[in-house]
Amino acid sequence: MEQITIETTVNAPVEKVWDYFNQPEHITQWNFAHESWFCPSSENDLRVGGKFNNRMEARDGSFGFNFEGTYDEVVPQQLIRYHMPDGRKVSTTFEAVEDGTKITTAFDPEAENPVEMQKDGWNAILGSFSQYTETH
Repeated sequence: MEQITIETTVNAPVEKVWDYFNQPEHITQWNFAHESWFCPSSENDLRVGGKFNNRMEARDGSFGFNFEGTYDEVVPQQLIRYHMPDGRKVSTTFEAVEDGTKITTAFDPEAENPVEMQKDGWNAILGSFSQYTETH
């Protein structure tokens, strides 16, 4: 199955976007698709071979999971590539543009949920990131 690609432009310089995207104290503030969810913890060792682990939980306590991966390539303020425990690959690029920073993420879909649902979920998280970064 081919990768799904999503993108957004954040009205902030690439240095700030990179930091807010990767620092655990910021990740816990934006890393959820809907206000009924939250990210109570984040660990991030941003280097090739390093791992990240973000805890995602429903606010009502009904469901939670760890979103985790291992970094394959890290080019500061430009590119992050990682793979998840099930082998799916993700890449995110950061590009300075006239009105801020363009973020493009391409990811391997999982087999359990419809592609549109996955795309919507990842887009919602990227929207949450964008809103948080632009207002803090």
